[in-house]
Amino acid sequence: MRSIATSHGIFYNGDCILGASLIPDNSVDLIITDPPYGIEGDRLHRHYNRDESFVTDGYVEIPSEQYESFTMDWVRQAERIIRPGGSVYIVSGYTHLRHILNALHKTSLEEINHIIWRYNFGVFTSKKYVSSHYHILFYSKPGGNRTFNTECRFSLSEKDENGGSLNYQDREDVWIINREYKPGKVKNKNELPTALLSKIIQYSSNEGDLVCDLFLGGFSTAKTAIGLLRRATGFEISQVMFDARAYEMTTLVPGFLLNSAQTPKEPARKRTRKIWNQEETEELRRKYNELNQTGLSQKEITERLQEEFDRGYWSIEKALKKNSIKPRRHKGESGI
Repeated sequence: MRSIATSHGIFYNGDCILGASLIPDNSVDLIITDPPYGIEGDRLHRHYNRDESFVTDGYVEIPSEQYESFTMDWVRQAERIIRPGGSVYIVSGYTHLRHILNALHKTSLEEINHIIWRYNFGVFTSKKYVSSHYHILFYSKPGGNRTFNTECRFSLSEKDENGGSLNYQDREDVWIINREYKPGKVKNKNELPTALLSKIIQYSSNEGDLVCDLFLGGFSTAKTAIGLLRRATGFEISQVMFDARAYEMTTLVPGFLLNSAQTPKEPARKRTRKIWNQEETEELRRKYNELNQTGLSQKEITERLQEEFDRGYWSIEKALKKNSIKPRRHKGESGI
């Protein structure tokens, strides 16, 4: 199997199922992969009038009748190489989603989220609804600490112009991220956008972690990982596609995406999961009753308490309910 080694990773030109033995058990921190369509993806442009003059040749499709066994084989390899606590993100359309879900069900991997990625310009149809989304299956291997950097992109205190939590919005399980169009530039048939890859990598890995893509395609996952100071590895079965990207991987400067990545504009707030003791509970009661006489809204009172006790929203709310601290209701509001 051919390979190229750089200071930030090794990339293999070959079948990931046969070649995955080159990656040790439990050695990868994060897998992000976008397996072949299984829907004659190498010929879709004939049906949808796509201009593919700048698309790299060499896309290798999987026949529909082989998709179930093919999926089971590579998912088992993903389960083997991901470390306990490591995360796996699989991007899939709907046609063969059942095979991926069935394969995952037969492993030890545990579902964390089923994310919907909604993108611009779905395939036009005249007699059914336009398909303009993909599924992103987020799974993790049990037995270790799972990385999830809650405030890596927005702090919990950042608000939008209407007072809504930017952190909450960014972590909802429906993502609206446009696909990238690169007119006049050489590209892979279906490259994942940098914005989507950056989001996954920021939340589910740390600098220095190893990110693997079993189907490298245009090497977008690897490039984004390196751009965010992670290490990268993966497989691409097509020699044409591998050769088209191999040299570029040797020229990348680690960290080149750091200046453009979404990062918090306010410092993360310290959080504690300590159990409330009697003294803290009495102080919470006193402070709540004090604020409840000021005419502040319930939302404003809760925010003040978060600042005062350096606790999260749910910690404050649960403590109030548990200790039967009843708010005085203001007009137009309901109590906690």
